[in-house]
Amino acid sequence: MTTAPRPRTTTRDLKELTGRLTGWLATRLPGARAVNVTVPESNGMSSETLLFDIEHPEPPVRTCALRLAADPAAYTVFPVYDMPRQYRTMRLVAEHTDLPVPRVLWLEEDSGPLGAPFFVMDRIAGRVPPDVMPYTYEGNWLHEASDEERELLESASIGLLARLHDQVPVKEADFLSLMGDGSPLRRHVEAQHAYYEWVVDGLSRSPLIESAFGRLDDLWPRDEGEAVLNWGDARIGNVIYDGFEPAAVLDWEMAALAPREVDLGWTVYLHRFFQDLTVSFGQAGLPDFLRRDRVERRYAELTGHTPRDMDFYTLYAALRHAIVMLRIAYRQAHFGEVTVPPDPDTLILHHGSLRAMVQGSYWS
Repeated sequence: MTTAPRPRTTTRDLKELTGRLTGWLATRLPGARAVNVTVPESNGMSSETLLFDIEHPEPPVRTCALRLAADPAAYTVFPVYDMPRQYRTMRLVAEHTDLPVPRVLWLEEDSGPLGAPFFVMDRIAGRVPPDVMPYTYEGNWLHEASDEERELLESASIGLLARLHDQVPVKEADFLSLMGDGSPLRRHVEAQHAYYEWVVDGLSRSPLIESAFGRLDDLWPRDEGEAVLNWGDARIGNVIYDGFEPAAVLDWEMAALAPREVDLGWTVYLHRFFQDLTVSFGQAGLPDFLRRDRVERRYAELTGHTPRDMDFYTLYAALRHAIVMLRIAYRQAHFGEVTVPPDPDTLILHHGSLRAMVQGSYWS
């Protein structure tokens, strides 16, 4: 069973990066060398990750991970990569919660050493539910786990959100407030609309995405509730697990102040995205895992807050994901990997489920 070829995730030369990284590392730790530098198979298409060891008699840590902003000349997925913001977010979460956030070691804001800003953190051992092929497919470790083991992982993962939302003082996270007027949710949606306009600038617009924005207005929550620190990319593919317990929570570039349900909707829908994809290829997937009702119930038990307006928030998650996928497709076209079809909506892998959400039939 195969899916479309995975888009390229980097345009950088690893050998050149290794030399430049060693040169930079020596300025922070005289005599140190970066060795065993690799790019993980799960390397994303936004910020990039390098894994390396430090060769030095007394290193602060021997195994490291480096998050490097995307090459600005490589048709980036997002318009801005604010590495200091991510670094500060991780330090904030580590200070105020018991979430397993990797310890951040160094922040480099100068683009000179590696071509873009970056930060270095502890490398945490464990395993990650894969995106390619998705963890919902037969044969990978999570699919082959027992129902009890998956239930443990699900419960522990929802617990991450519950503790994050409850434990971080909002006043300490004010630097994550989005620009604009209106409520935190209004500003969050407006930021996504601005992102969409950036994606389609000079290119074909998406009638489906635009209809989804319109449907959001129809479903807008009467009571948006309090704003809390949202992880942003809240999904199990951004967690390293030791067995079935979280060992590290990664990828904070989309963190923002917003209602709790923004994270919950993303968690629910991103699993459904992989589940729907798996079913479309003739497999059963994991239909009872991370089900919307289970996520909502468990979160309510942990926090005392019953999730509200989840039709709105799951639609919003599917819409946000669609904009990212459209940008990735246009990026593939830029590199000659795909041809843009007459109907740009077909570039969105989940256009069928997004359309069903707009029509109000997806969850029925």
